[in-house]
Formats: sequence, structure tokens, C-alpha cells
Amino acid sequence: MIDYTGFLQDASKVGRLRDERRISEDDFIRMASEPGTVIYDARTRDKYELLHITGAIHLSLTDVTERELSRLIPDKKTRILIYCNNNFENEREAFQSKRARASLNIYTFNTLYSYGYRNVYELAPLLDINKTRLRFSGTRKEKSAEK
Repeated sequence: MIDYTGFLQDASKVGRLRDERRISEDDFIRMASEPGTVIYDARTRDKYELLHITGAIHLSLTDVTERELSRLIPDKKTRILIYCNNNFENEREAFQSKRARASLNIYTFNTLYSYGYRNVYELAPLLDINKTRLRFSGTRKEKSAEK
């Protein structure tokens, strides 16, 4: 039940596709507001609950299966926007950076592609959590609002 050759073939295709699908903060915000677009967060449940882009749906990458994805995103033609820890700085608890080669976006994009989702776009820049125009929700946000 392991197909490393297939993984490498998909990864090669995704590598070329990612070059075209890495988008700016402005494009991410614009696309997220358009009907039929899903923002997908594949981080762990605790990191998602702590802080996530407002409106993002969640499924930890380790929990991805055909069934779970089809429940969450039934139409494989849906436009999906992804982001990860390595897109944000100055928020170490919720967005702990990984080595660039181990960035969650890489695995998420590859995984979605392997399950037949081809309309995937990735937030490209590293953004300061305190300066970005993206809006966030979660328990971290709620605690800071109480102060």
C-alpha cells in the first residue's frame, strides 16, 4: 500500500504546478472572498484552534483520507487555498516554522494533488502576523481581545 514511484511522479507534476500557483497576500485575500473557494488548514488541531485564518476549514494532514477529504471538500474542482506555519512570523506558538524543505505546504499540495484535487493555490510570502491584512480566529485571538 505504498507507492513511492507514484509519489515522486506526482511530486514532479506538483513542483511545476506550484510555480504557477503560489500567490501573493492580495491574491489570497481576493480569491478567498470569491464563492466556491475553500481555505484549508492542514496543521495539527491544537495549532488550528489556537490561531487560523478566519474561515479556514481544518483537517490535519495526518488525518487525510479519501473519505475525510470528500466529506470536507466534496467537489474535487473546488478552488483550495492553502497556507502553513512557514507563511507567518512573530507567532511562534501557533505558527512554528519548519525547515523550508519540510514545509507543510509542500506536503499538503502533494497530498491534495494525489487525491485528485487540482485547483490548489498556495500562499507564497512570509508575512508578519502583526502586519498582514489576513484576519485570524482562534483561542489566541480571543485571549488577546479580552485584554
